[in-house]
Order: sequence, then structure tokens, then C-alpha cells
Amino acid sequence: MDSLKVILIEDHKMVRLGLSLVFENCEGIDLIAEADNGKSGVELALKLNPDVVLMDIGLPEMDGIKATNLIKKSNPNIKVLIFTSRESEDDVFDSLSAGADGYIMKGANEEQMISAIKAVSEGTAWLDPAIARLVLSNVRKQSQKNIEQNTTASKNIKNTYGLTEREIEVLTLIVEGLNNSDIAKRLCITISTAKAHVHSILQKLYVDNRTQATIQAVKEGLI
Repeated sequence: MDSLKVILIEDHKMVRLGLSLVFENCEGIDLIAEADNGKSGVELALKLNPDVVLMDIGLPEMDGIKATNLIKKSNPNIKVLIFTSRESEDDVFDSLSAGADGYIMKGANEEQMISAIKAVSEGTAWLDPAIARLVLSNVRKQSQKNIEQNTTASKNIKNTYGLTEREIEVLTLIVEGLNNSDIAKRLCITISTAKAHVHSILQKLYVDNRTQATIQAVKEGLI
């Protein structure tokens, strides 16, 4: 199997140096280029077509959120893994809304970093545990808000997306972090049926992955 091609967009030289040493000793990952600002990073990504872009948020010339958005709009096949020390709610949701496929904190160890890169390259959304807790907390707040309001507006929003009752159930489990196998067990359906529901949900919500579906569910009050 060919090595994964990775581009690192990070303005701190020591961070770039440290990661380059990590990847140098990692079989299966090839760091093909580095950039120290968002603008040149976008240009490199679109020119070299990497498998994964490791993207900081606080970049000069163009921030990582805008850079992510430009890369994903130009080439959705390029996976973007946000790599930052920022864990504010706005940064997390803005990054994922921009199309990021994962979010990992700079305090992550080498094993977590490599796992995250490989996961997003395979199309699996990856969230740092601290970020996953933040997302889940937001989901719970939104769900409680919907319960307290007890309005039909939320139901009407669901209907505009054309989600069935079963798809709402599946979406709720996606937000909880369950994979297809766990969803199948919870709902007593086959894995292939669970996959079909997930695929349909992603299409109806106009999103590319489960993380973005979670963000959409939170923002729109779908669950």
C-alpha cells in the first residue's frame, strides 16, 4: 500500500520540525510539503493533491478555517485534519462547518496523531476526545432547549430535509458517536441497513461525513 501523502500547514517552525521528525520515522505516512501560512498552504494543497492536510487555525495571511474552506471547495477529496491548540466552541464548529474532516489538539501524542491522520484519510471523521466532549455537550444543550421550547418548528426543520423517523433515530445515534455496527445492534437492524440509512442521511443533509452531520444536527435542532 502506498504511503499517505501529507502536507503540514503550521506557522511555528519548531512544531513543523517536531512533526517532520515524527513522520520521518512513521511507516505509511510521507510528509511531502510544508507551509508557514494559509495562503501558500492552499496553493500547495491544490498543486500537490495530498491525501491529508494537517492544518493549524492561527495562521498568517489566511487563517486555517478559511484555508480549509477553500481547499474543500476546490477538491473535496483532500482530507483536512485541524491541528491546533484552540478548543473554543466557535473555532471547533467553524472549522467543521468549513469542511474539516477531523480536529486534533496539539497536545496529542504521536500515536493519536498517526491514528487521526489514517482515520480521516479513510473517510472516518476524527475528533480529539476533548473536542468530542464539547460537541456532545452542545448537542445535549440543544436537545434540552428543544424539549423546553416544545415547538413544532424543530419538526418542520426535519421535514424540510426529508428525514424519516428511522433516519432521525439513526442521526441521534450518529451524534452519540456510534458506528454502523453499534447502530445496527441498538436498532436491531443489519449493518448494511444501518449503512444505507447513514448514507441517506448524509445526502439529505448535504454533508460529507458523520462529523458534519453532527454539526448540522446541532445547529438545526434536528434531534
